[in-house]
Amino acid sequence: MTERPETFGAALAMWARETPHQPATWFEGVEMDYATLDARASQVARALVAAGLGKGDRIAYLGKNSDRVVELTLGAARAGVVLVPIIWRLTGEEIAYIMGDSTAKLLFVGDGLEDSAVAAMAASGVAVPVIGMDLSSPHSGWADFAQWRDAQDATDPGIAVAAEDAAIQLYTSGTTGKPKGAVLSHANGTRLRWAIEDGGLMWMLAEPGESVLNCMPFAHIAGIGTVTGAVYSGQLLVITREFDPGATLDIIERFRLGRLFLVPAALGILLQHPKAATTDFSSIRTFSYGASPIPLDLLKRGVDVLQCDFAQMYGMTETWGTVVMLPPEDHRPERAAKMTSAGKALPGVELAILDEDGNHLPPGSVGEVAIKSPTNMIGYWNKPEETAKTLITGGWLRTGDAGILDEDGYLFIQDRMKDMIITGAENVYPAEVESAIYGHPDVADVAVIGVPDEKWGEAVKAIVVAKPGTSPDPADIISFARQRIAGFKCPKSVDFIDALPRNPSGKILRRSLREPYWAGRDRRVN
Repeated sequence: MTERPETFGAALAMWARETPHQPATWFEGVEMDYATLDARASQVARALVAAGLGKGDRIAYLGKNSDRVVELTLGAARAGVVLVPIIWRLTGEEIAYIMGDSTAKLLFVGDGLEDSAVAAMAASGVAVPVIGMDLSSPHSGWADFAQWRDAQDATDPGIAVAAEDAAIQLYTSGTTGKPKGAVLSHANGTRLRWAIEDGGLMWMLAEPGESVLNCMPFAHIAGIGTVTGAVYSGQLLVITREFDPGATLDIIERFRLGRLFLVPAALGILLQHPKAATTDFSSIRTFSYGASPIPLDLLKRGVDVLQCDFAQMYGMTETWGTVVMLPPEDHRPERAAKMTSAGKALPGVELAILDEDGNHLPPGSVGEVAIKSPTNMIGYWNKPEETAKTLITGGWLRTGDAGILDEDGYLFIQDRMKDMIITGAENVYPAEVESAIYGHPDVADVAVIGVPDEKWGEAVKAIVVAKPGTSPDPADIISFARQRIAGFKCPKSVDFIDALPRNPSGKILRRSLREPYWAGRDRRVN
């Protein structure tokens, strides 16, 4: 890169000047170059200003991946407006909570999510203007995105946006059952690239014009991070609405992808697809995986089929994704001792293991993983106490993961200190699921844990104490929960127990409940 832009709007402007006719996005057969994307981002920015929004105001997006979302992301960034992507699989009540908590002043809705948006409005009782993003049919009272955008001039509105200004607010589940909005700045998403470049890890950095696939959900850091990273690097962003193994295999061949990122569950699904046996993977130089641990058998099968370098990425929403990486050279049989690690800190990132009081522990000690990085979030939206617990003195961020640093600086994740379950790269917190199940008329008590699952890494399991005189049906309990929370959060199975183990203060002893299901495994994550 000839420059090091500090904001995403500035990066887009740079590529529009230097490579105006370079394709920026490809979505369902429609291609858009950088000059056009730059102009549309300015139109979106002006439309936001015309709607009365100023720097720091929030807008929300409910929908799947599309090229319009890229326009919205860059337009909001150029206007200094904070974009709040919402997981489209959430229930109306869950969406309503995020809308209310974020104080979003506009809601953008993708095709097929109209009913969810209406349900969210009804649940919240708060109505905001809604703009439809390429809806199959017009919705009464909603503006059309293209018309809303094209009513504005295509020149940069000239709003002063700084690197430290908030750009994205992603909601991550909380231990109390209510999600928290992690506020991320432009600098969080740009400055680590500079450190990686200065550190000589050039294989991690995409070249301008190179194609990259965005099939991960936009409302996850893996999804929106791919969007912003591609534009920042001047790449062609190939977009699919959601992950589809057949479409992914076609795109690998059509666009000769040089690198590919998938969560482990998606890799497993991809390799099982019939087309995988005949797909030409020879263009792929590096396959990266992250968001959840990978089973060793799946890793071996992936290396055998893809025949390329593998790299593991470890991070979290609060760190704008990857901060620790296990490089290709450690994915070798002779490095078996390191292959179960998450890797080492990227250039510009520091790792530490802390005890309960925040003291740094020596190598080989088990404690809470802490991260110091230019990607560490600004904080949790309107949650100063939660922020203070996570962002501590010295610029460290407490992850909630239990881990070990060895003498060589490799990080080994042992367990989760906050009981979080990762299923198919989706974060699920037991308290939220338990709350959804408690109302069942036959349930006296319930605890939710993660158990090993070959396909999804972990599966959500409910351990239920039935009310005296009842014999609840597991399928009925699962169905009951599904009416209250998103499907991916619902238990896949239900076991029954006479009484839940608790400590003297009444806290559920989840480790005791989990132990039988994880017996014989080295780690308590899958």
